[in-house]
Amino acid sequence: MADFTNAFLLVYAGLFPIINPIGGAPIFLGLTAGSTDAERQALASRIAINSTLLLIGSMFVGSHLLVFFGITLPVVRIAGGLVLIAFAWNLLHSGTNSEDQRAAGAAPRTAIDSFYPLTMPLTVGPGSISVAIALGSQRPVATNDWAQLTLLAGSAIAGIIAVAITIYVCYRFADRIIALLGRSGTNVVVRLSAFILLCIGIQILWNGYSVLAHITP
Repeated sequence: MADFTNAFLLVYAGLFPIINPIGGAPIFLGLTAGSTDAERQALASRIAINSTLLLIGSMFVGSHLLVFFGITLPVVRIAGGLVLIAFAWNLLHSGTNSEDQRAAGAAPRTAIDSFYPLTMPLTVGPGSISVAIALGSQRPVATNDWAQLTLLAGSAIAGIIAVAITIYVCYRFADRIIALLGRSGTNVVVRLSAFILLCIGIQILWNGYSVLAHITP
C-alpha cells in the first residue's frame, strides 16, 4: 500500500505543476468563448480523456519510441518548446476582433478541435510529456516481481487519472473560477497566461538546447 501511495503521489505531484490546469482554465475559457455550456462541458470531458491517453502513452511507450527513432529527450524538449512558443504567440496576438466578428455575423462559428490546441499543447505540453517519459523510464523493468510491476503501473495510471479529473474540474467550471473578472478581466488573464506560456516554451527550448550543447558529437 505504501508503494502504491508513493508512486501515485510521485506521478500526480510531478505532472500537476507542469500541466497547471488552474492556469490553463482562463485560456480554455477564452478559446471557447463562443461555445455553449454544454459544448464546453463536452470539450472538457474530451480533453481529460485525450490527456489521459496521451500521458499514459508517453509514460509507457514514449521512451521506447524515442529509442526506436533515435531521438533524445533534449530534442523532444526543443521541438516541443517550438510548438508551445508558436501556439502561445498566436494566442497572444489573436482574437482581438473575435467578439466584433461574431456580433456582425462575419463568419459562422466552426467546431473547436478538442485535441489541438486544447489538449496539446495547452494542457499536455512538451514539459509534461517529458516528465511522463522520464517517470516511465525509471520504472523497475528488471524485476521479476510481476505483482509489484502491476502495482506500480496501476498507481501510475491512477495518478494520471487523478490529474485528468483535476483538468476536467478546472476546465468544466472555468467560467465560475474567473466569473468575478468579467469580460475585460478575462481577456487580460488570457493574454497574461499566453505570455507565461510563451516564456515556458522558451524555457523548455533552452533546457533542451543547454543539454545538447554539453554533449560532444
